[in-house]
Amino acid sequence: MSHLKLARQVFDIESAALRAVRDSLDDSFDRAVEMVCACLAARRKLVVLGIGKSGSIGRKIAATLSSTGATAVVLDPVDALHGDLGLVQDGDLVLALSYSGESSEWNDLLPALRRFSVRIIALTGNPRSTLGRHCDTVLAVRIAREACPFNLAPTASTTATLVMGDALAIAVMTARGFKKQDFAKRHPAGAIGRALLYKVGDIMRRDQRNAVARQDQSVQDGLLTMTRAKTGSVSIVDARGRLVGVFTDGDLRRRLAAHEDILQRPLKEVMTRNPITLRDDALAVDALRIFNERNIDDLIVVNARREPVGLVDSQDLPKLKLM
Repeated sequence: MSHLKLARQVFDIESAALRAVRDSLDDSFDRAVEMVCACLAARRKLVVLGIGKSGSIGRKIAATLSSTGATAVVLDPVDALHGDLGLVQDGDLVLALSYSGESSEWNDLLPALRRFSVRIIALTGNPRSTLGRHCDTVLAVRIAREACPFNLAPTASTTATLVMGDALAIAVMTARGFKKQDFAKRHPAGAIGRALLYKVGDIMRRDQRNAVARQDQSVQDGLLTMTRAKTGSVSIVDARGRLVGVFTDGDLRRRLAAHEDILQRPLKEVMTRNPITLRDDALAVDALRIFNERNIDDLIVVNARREPVGLVDSQDLPKLKLM
């Protein structure tokens, strides 16, 4: 079998596993979401436990939960048996990850956990296992087979567990009314946080760097205004200062062949009407979305009166560490 064919086979096996787990979702998922929300509403924490590969997946699930507003910590079951169980407190909620649900570590740990007033959600491929039977609810991640040719290395099973954890985190986030601003508070140092915390008014070019011309001015005047502002476009306004169009250096190149007297023509004859705009109080992430969806280099920023008060140049975004 070629490498490419094998790779596609792995994708097929893991995709099929995800579809099967998705189709098996039932009321237990609703119960799990309600349990997590109740725990967090009581200002308690989520304790995520997993051994081996399940432990690696558990760390990712805990990180996703934490970044979406849920207080989550990771506890290694082996370490828990040797003193670290002190991390667990009454009222906490345990997320227990084990595909087989029958490891000796879990068999030893479950009685100790039950000495605390905690509830347990199991993510396992075997709901009838020792772990599954001793939990308050089970999120089943049963798969037909692993992507490993020997059906041994955890592959499809860990993918299914990870996606189940993502589904739980997103459902909890939504149920608790978690907003973009809340997400930004937990990501202050990265591009995500900056894009969510900054307003468009914080990153836009303004004043002398924001080229604005009246619609009755000539193209030559508009180009001079663009040159002084060192930008590739000029916002066109009517007599009351409201935005009516935009003219870019690209527009100039496209219209040169059709209009020999292009420099003397009024901007209103050659401008692009109804340009894409964004309000000055919008989030910077909204500007990023527009740049990703539309083939534009400059984004005009307007106020409530539709006056062009600024310009976001796509070339500025890397400098602001927003891309």
